[in-house]
Amino acid sequence: MKYYNLKDKEEVVDFKTATIKGQGKEKGLFFPENIPRFDPEFIKNLQQYSNEEIAFQCMIDFVGDDTPSDVLKQIVSETINFEIPLKKINENIYSLELFHGPTLAFKDVGARFMSRCLSYFLKDKNKKVTVLVATSGDTGGAVANGFYKTENVNVVILYPKNRVSEVQEKQLTALGENISALEVDGSFDDCQNLVKQAFADDDINSTFFLTSANSINIARWLPQQIYYLLALKQWQKLEKENPVICAPSGNFGNLCAGILTDFRGLPVEHFIAACNENDVVPQYLRTEKLELKETIATLSNAMDVGNPSNFVRILELFGNQFNELKNKISGYSINDKETLQTITKVYEKYNYLLEPHSAVAYAAMEQYLKENPGKKGFILGTAHPIKFPDAVKKATQITINLPVSLEKLMKKEKKSIEIQPDFAELKRFLLNKISKL
Repeated sequence: MKYYNLKDKEEVVDFKTATIKGQGKEKGLFFPENIPRFDPEFIKNLQQYSNEEIAFQCMIDFVGDDTPSDVLKQIVSETINFEIPLKKINENIYSLELFHGPTLAFKDVGARFMSRCLSYFLKDKNKKVTVLVATSGDTGGAVANGFYKTENVNVVILYPKNRVSEVQEKQLTALGENISALEVDGSFDDCQNLVKQAFADDDINSTFFLTSANSINIARWLPQQIYYLLALKQWQKLEKENPVICAPSGNFGNLCAGILTDFRGLPVEHFIAACNENDVVPQYLRTEKLELKETIATLSNAMDVGNPSNFVRILELFGNQFNELKNKISGYSINDKETLQTITKVYEKYNYLLEPHSAVAYAAMEQYLKENPGKKGFILGTAHPIKFPDAVKKATQITINLPVSLEKLMKKEKKSIEIQPDFAELKRFLLNKISKL
């Protein structure tokens, strides 16, 4: 499999190169030259395969010859070595719980896959790699956990000050070792812009072997397909019709991965982009105008993105044909008041506890099903409620007990460096500190 740069289609690389580079010239994202189809018999008979076999079949065509089959099998086995259950909330809506991994968020799948691929690709190299990543909440924790103490890898995480939860912040800042956290006095979009500027800077790139672990990196984005297949494996045992799938959407890597599986032959009725008040894509679906906005801070902070990087990949999948895209994807914007009301209602009525991101997805799914009676589907439960205890308590009066896995982490000291959303500050930090590690 080869990958081309969406901003410069003359730049074509293999999986290994795309993983290490992160992005191409002019800050362009890499995209597969062709979309491999699933064997219809494989999709029809998912119950006959183990989760590891499904994950391997999902990824083998994208990795190609860059990784031997036995190595890829080990990588996918370690990527999904935790429960990913599809749980029923009510007669029409299920939740795919993606928060049973080490950092209690869906990003564990992509981060674990990427970290293991990068470790394999670098095992014979002498030069250290710097992983530079912007996070709106969960990406940073998953990347920090995935690369913690990895030989020859330094991780620098940029996150927006006062816009992540306490648990998220500890997962970003408390590990130390080869993990550095920069607390940016701005929004996620500011963090993301700083990362993109670093990749385009000649001084930094001549000093560092630089890569990204955001979903702009194909090794973070592509493995998210796996849990859509694992969801269908469970769905086929429970329901007859094809599911409507609703993804809480910020930078749009998650939803994009799901749509990619549909292009490969996964039977999906419809997709829903569930957004908070950062409604760039829902507005685009109404008006065909993609107008980027300043980020609004919300309870569902991991979705606070005004310039979603991965939406360009969704446009590419549909050949920039608006009507085809609109026929497959609906978009809804849910505000904080509706988010809290949804958490309260679902807990009281169904005894199921949502956190803000999954609540946004549930509210969007509910609206879609009301407009399209007779359909059923599932939301992506992207984070454990413990990561957003204040919002959950406000909505339900419940105080969530801290999982044992977090108790030790929460007692650790926060270690971060505050910077302004100024590229000169990031550049000084990288050249003065990270280059000496």
